[in-house]
Amino acid sequence: MHIKSANFVISNTDVAKCPNEPLPEYAFIGRSNVGKSSLINMLTERKSLAKTSGRPGKTQLINHFKINGNWFLVDLPGYGYARVSKKSKKTFQKYITDYFVKREQLVCAFVLVDIRHEPQKIDLQFMEWLGENGIPFCIIFTKADKLRPKALERHVETYIKELLSGVWEEAPHYFVTSSSKNVGRDEVLDYIDGVNDTFFENRS
Repeated sequence: MHIKSANFVISNTDVAKCPNEPLPEYAFIGRSNVGKSSLINMLTERKSLAKTSGRPGKTQLINHFKINGNWFLVDLPGYGYARVSKKSKKTFQKYITDYFVKREQLVCAFVLVDIRHEPQKIDLQFMEWLGENGIPFCIIFTKADKLRPKALERHVETYIKELLSGVWEEAPHYFVTSSSKNVGRDEVLDYIDGVNDTFFENRS
């Protein structure tokens, strides 16, 4: 997929105010400081489409970007960041939940995971929640450049084994990426392209 255009549309905390167009949406979400903004900028080849910050937890709104005029990339707040207030965390966790449960245009969620770390309980619980609610999702492992090839392969295998030892009968589709090295971009965009084709075929 060639990204011809990537335009910011709206930020809000109310799912009812999200764009009303019948276009497929892909939500990007993960723990704070997982490299979400850098990944979005890498995928779209826009240096500052999503705002990167040295302070985790900066994204606290539902952010819609229209890509190529025919699908939406949705940047959601990170979860599990302790330095935001309990009140703020409770507020934006509620509209994240509302978004996933109510948003009919959502066709896939991309759950971002920092591949340098062992499987985190909060990520595993969130994926389980997505599964229980019938929400399609894929895993995007980020920061692959921070590990040597053999260590990277070992970490991915460990993560998949952890998933299969729990509630999953088969592992979700996953991608290995590095925003700084431009790794995984084509694979993620090709996947989106394929889902888009199916989406529009079913609507015709």
